[in-house]
Amino acid sequence: MRDLLRGAWRTAVPEPGDRHGPLPPLLLALTVLSGMIDAVSYLMLGHVFVANMTGNVVFLGFALAGAPGFSVTASVVALVAFAVGAFLGGRLLAGVAHRGRALLRTALVETVLLAAAALVVAVFPVGDAAAETSRHLATTLLALAMGIQNAMVGVLAVPDLTTTVLTRTITAAFADTGRTGRLEEKAGRQLLSVLTLAAGAAAGAVLVRHAEQAVALGVPAALALTVALAAVRPARSAAGWRERP
Repeated sequence: MRDLLRGAWRTAVPEPGDRHGPLPPLLLALTVLSGMIDAVSYLMLGHVFVANMTGNVVFLGFALAGAPGFSVTASVVALVAFAVGAFLGGRLLAGVAHRGRALLRTALVETVLLAAAALVVAVFPVGDAAAETSRHLATTLLALAMGIQNAMVGVLAVPDLTTTVLTRTITAAFADTGRTGRLEEKAGRQLLSVLTLAAGAAAGAVLVRHAEQAVALGVPAALALTVALAAVRPARSAAGWRERP
């Protein structure tokens, strides 16, 4: 248990000289963001995810089978927009060797896209006459942001901090424990990532239930901006962690 807690702590508060520098806590913040965004998209924009594409593929299957509450159009819109976002993320970060700068660029673009989605639902609230158009446009903007974020995660290459899909993270944590018979430090990082996503989802659900639609998307936009501001100094760092391991 001590190793587990040590691994979680070192992820949230990296030690000087950590090979990933300040990236882990910033990625944890983006994991919270992912949970919030998926909660908002599922609960407010219809049964669709914008970060978890595995879920969308399953939802698409449900919709094609005629299951009530699921939309082929919504799932396809999210899948296509996410793929476009991943492509744009690849273009945006092409040739960026400095991981801090990659994070800063991504967070800035995410801020703009999330703020735009908040503006869409503020002008055309979901539930009004223009609800369908508003829903699909907001879904597109959010999925674009999450696609770009996932492209960035591949560039940063920080183990066990994917910010979105955690199936492999959970598998690794418990499979490794099964092999060694004890919880190691990296399991602390893995489980912290899982808990962080769950916390973000809970926060997003609270926003949807108790706040205006624009606020439910405005808060994640503010979080993305906070990450961008926090990434300004790392983006200027010349420390060894800046290069992808």
